[in-house]
Amino acid sequence: MYFIKNRFPAFFWVLLLLIFSGWFHPDIQAEVPSSGFDFGGNPVTLQKAIELAIEHNPDLNASRWETRAMEGRVLQAGLLPNPEIEAETENFAGSGVFKGFDAAETTVQLSQLIELGGKRAKRSTHAVLGRDLAQWDYEVTRADVVARARLAFMNVLFAQERLALMEKLLYLADEVLQTTSERVKAGKISPVEAVKAEVDRSTSRIDVKHARYDLKVARRKLSGSWGGTTPTFGEASGRLGLLLPIPSLETLEGMVSRNPDVARWAMAVEQHRAGVVLEEARGIPDLTVSFGAKHHNEVDDTAFVMGVSIPIPIFDTNQGATLEARERLSKSKEESRAVWLRVVNNLAETYQRLSSAHMEATDLAQHVLPGAEEAFKASEEGFRHGKFDYLNLLDAQRTLVSVNLRHINALFAYQEARTRVERLIGLDMNTLV
Repeated sequence: MYFIKNRFPAFFWVLLLLIFSGWFHPDIQAEVPSSGFDFGGNPVTLQKAIELAIEHNPDLNASRWETRAMEGRVLQAGLLPNPEIEAETENFAGSGVFKGFDAAETTVQLSQLIELGGKRAKRSTHAVLGRDLAQWDYEVTRADVVARARLAFMNVLFAQERLALMEKLLYLADEVLQTTSERVKAGKISPVEAVKAEVDRSTSRIDVKHARYDLKVARRKLSGSWGGTTPTFGEASGRLGLLLPIPSLETLEGMVSRNPDVARWAMAVEQHRAGVVLEEARGIPDLTVSFGAKHHNEVDDTAFVMGVSIPIPIFDTNQGATLEARERLSKSKEESRAVWLRVVNNLAETYQRLSSAHMEATDLAQHVLPGAEEAFKASEEGFRHGKFDYLNLLDAQRTLVSVNLRHINALFAYQEARTRVERLIGLDMNTLV
């Protein structure tokens, strides 16, 4: 601390001006991220949907700002304590010889706290680890956003496929109704058959309306993944039925450490360990050094003053905060293990769904669908030539539609399970093929 009395030299006023003028405050300007994207009715691909979600998703943008905010904590942690300036006047406005300011003594003192025990370095280390942990939290949010965008895209593909199937069913129902009406007019079948065909076509129209509504909802959800409110894209361009070979469960389990939910906890444990070191260092008393000048009005003389102070650590050695930091370190280790176990168990469960959906979609495409299509064509041809009645044709038609629906349901189940597996291993399965 520095003490200066009564008459302040010019350089002290300059010092005060520098301290309070804001010269030491960095001008921090943040860039505001943009949002929204207009496709102008053009198709959207999976890659483009993911890119837009990463760039514009509000949750991810919020996490990005948190990461940038932690840079400020790192900056703050590495700063030296500010010096303090103090002015004091004594022995004035009293009685006798102390009347007025003739016997006044004025002291101006500048003091500086000197941190011992490497506190600043340890505080900076703790802040840097906190910033790195925030970056991992960003990666967790990013992985969630990418997974949701991919699922939303696949849901649009599924809705498009289902709508196309329902429209095909309506087209078939129209053809059956036309054929049935012609045969009724020719007197070959009962008019009741035409009524049945009309009912079937009406049911198909309702199914088309539902499918269009589901597609509208799916498109809105996909647009929302990048912060949009109204879909401006055309169709989703991609393949729902792209099936990849599935690696073994053991291979996938070996990649769980790439999952940001798991990886972040290694950083969290390190930060808590650094927190213990920091709290232990805070138990070491700091040194305060002061230097200044005292002016005696009575004799019009000035003398320098200097002092050193240090707390005596008798009652408070920061033992409570140190104990808390140690317990939180133990807690973080258990949380890390719990997260790893949860991810591994979820992976095993999702892997079974992935394998089942892959097997079902493959079998339906290779063995069931061709037979159902052939049976329907044969029934349609036989009905046209009077070899089969309407019930045979309707049964073949419903079988074909049912198999197609089951196939696209299996494909979507595969894509959903694949997305969840990739989220759990933190890696695109395309890189494993």
